[in-house]
Amino acid sequence: MMNTKKRRLEVCITPAIYDKHAHDENLVVVIDVLRATSSICTAFANGVDRIIPVATVEEARQKKEAGYIVASERDGYVLDFADFGNSPFNFSADKVKGKQIVYSTTNGTRCIHMASHSQEVLIGSFLNLSALAKYLIAQDAPVLLFCASWKDRFSLEDTVCAGALAELLLNSGQFESICDAVTASVDLWSLAKTNLNSYSLKTAQKGRLASKGLDDCMEFCHQLDFTNLIPYYTNGTLLAKSMGHSEK
Repeated sequence: MMNTKKRRLEVCITPAIYDKHAHDENLVVVIDVLRATSSICTAFANGVDRIIPVATVEEARQKKEAGYIVASERDGYVLDFADFGNSPFNFSADKVKGKQIVYSTTNGTRCIHMASHSQEVLIGSFLNLSALAKYLIAQDAPVLLFCASWKDRFSLEDTVCAGALAELLLNSGQFESICDAVTASVDLWSLAKTNLNSYSLKTAQKGRLASKGLDDCMEFCHQLDFTNLIPYYTNGTLLAKSMGHSEK
């Protein structure tokens, strides 16, 4: 029977202060809307078998030399040895269905490894928002929403997504928070949610992606509930669990 005591909810707005929030008992949701966690959610929706997240370029290169399919970028640019980059549109069913993909990005994959000491590490985005909330509400553990940010700097889109998820968790009555980052993220979500696509144009990452011609995925990455799958990290790989109907 679930503990009736409310569970702790926190938001970590950047990896630079992750150590202030880290607890082994946490369920950690890594959020990197533009684009790592959106791409991971898309890959599983399109039937990828598993994703192997690696933190460094060197690890990704070694995996490529070992024969793996590698999706990898730094600062938005596809690495010279990689098969493709970090857009969710790269993870189409014809490329990933039934495959194992090695994945390394500027921000998101590093955070997965940082949080790997936790009770569970989950992958979050707008694309699986409701499924995540349903899963977290059904557990009996404190939750940390971990924004991947941009090179340790505050990220608007990740914080807004954390706010959207935090609002659902707080509204369930199962969670409580004395974390100002939770309050701030929910307040930002309240500003953004009436026109999320328009609000997303304010983000610094929009400009970074646009400068490289990579901003075509903005609207897709801010789509709510594209999938009911929740990717999770286990034994060095990402797999996915379903919280609803079967995926395509």
